[in-house]
Amino acid sequence: MTSSDPALPPRLGGLTFHGPLSEDRAARILGRLAAAGPADVLDIGCGWGELLLRLLDAVPSAEGTGIDIDAEDLARGRALAEERGLADRVAFVEESALGTDRGPVDAVLCLGSSQALCDPGLPHDPAAALRELRRLVRPGGRVVLGEGFWERAPTGAELAGMWPGARADDHLSLGALVDLAIGAGFRPAWIETASAEEWEEFESGYRYDTEVWLAANPGHPLAAETRERVDRQRSGWLNGYRGVLGIAYLTLVAVAED
Repeated sequence: MTSSDPALPPRLGGLTFHGPLSEDRAARILGRLAAAGPADVLDIGCGWGELLLRLLDAVPSAEGTGIDIDAEDLARGRALAEERGLADRVAFVEESALGTDRGPVDAVLCLGSSQALCDPGLPHDPAAALRELRRLVRPGGRVVLGEGFWERAPTGAELAGMWPGARADDHLSLGALVDLAIGAGFRPAWIETASAEEWEEFESGYRYDTEVWLAANPGHPLAAETRERVDRQRSGWLNGYRGVLGIAYLTLVAVAED
């Protein structure tokens, strides 16, 4: 099933960023990164690479690489790069980020994708992901990490309403996450978290096109499975992690080596 066929449910076409990130916050994050003048940028789990492309547009001398395993998102990124005249300065590569040798670089973007740096056979380990991010950035370089954290300890009922197998140790507190970043060799230059409005924009935008499609195509052969999927996603948010799961955007500076 692909979103290129108008008879099928669309996929994420209404989203600018694949996460709870506003235009204003993105502009502030990019402004701080651009001021550092990176020569090369690596985007881990880039999707269609919207932040990567905007950073390259802001720093005309920079080059970038986005890696992801979703071919459809990568194709969207390449098309956006062509539209914006950036195709000669960016590569979108379909490959795993685990153990990647594409560093060190001056700047790394990793928003909602730290699991791509961890062993898929083990529980998600933010400490391991942060060590990998430190390996991939030069001393003095920047990392922007978008990572989940618990706003407060979830109740058993809330965990049961989230994603399948959700556990209290799936995430850390914000303080513990920042402590891990420091332990991995970073200084936390900027700490910010997604607002309730950003979450609502993302969660509704994630499903908007599909909900409109479902309303217009209730008898489509794919309607039942699509309806089940989006209903499950929405319920996980409203009955599970809404107001409990946060997203931290950490701008980290790699400590110089002794």
